[in-house]
Amino acid sequence: MTIVSSPLAGRAIGLAAVPDPVFSGAMVGPGTAIDPVREPSAAVSPVDGIIVSLHPHAFVVVDDEGHGVLTHLGIDTVQLNGDGFELLVAKGDTVRRGQEVIRWNPAAVEAAGKSPVCPVVALEATAEALSDVAAEGDVKAGAPLFVWQ
Repeated sequence: MTIVSSPLAGRAIGLAAVPDPVFSGAMVGPGTAIDPVREPSAAVSPVDGIIVSLHPHAFVVVDDEGHGVLTHLGIDTVQLNGDGFELLVAKGDTVRRGQEVIRWNPAAVEAAGKSPVCPVVALEATAEALSDVAAEGDVKAGAPLFVWQ
């Protein structure tokens, strides 16, 4: 069992509310999404594990049970070519839950015409494998988002 924590402070809105059909349709995997607080902050690791994929706008951490969790900072933010994102770790690094991974500013993403909404997805999981999924309400960075059985 893996408890996946929120990488950001904001409001849980659920995947269905993500303004991207790939995420809202759970094609990447089940999970939820965070509408982040509009201030400079750092996205933190949602689990203890290894950074297996790292881009300015997204990262994947795999825990010791083999669960891969994708945190995607905003929608279509790959088009920003890394502007406004600062990597604080490297691919292959071991990270702890709550450790800062990427510094960014959701307000700047929004000002650039992109959605700052952040999907947090359980990769290669079924919806039935998740429980206690936060789909509404305020969340703090590090607060539980869902449980992965």
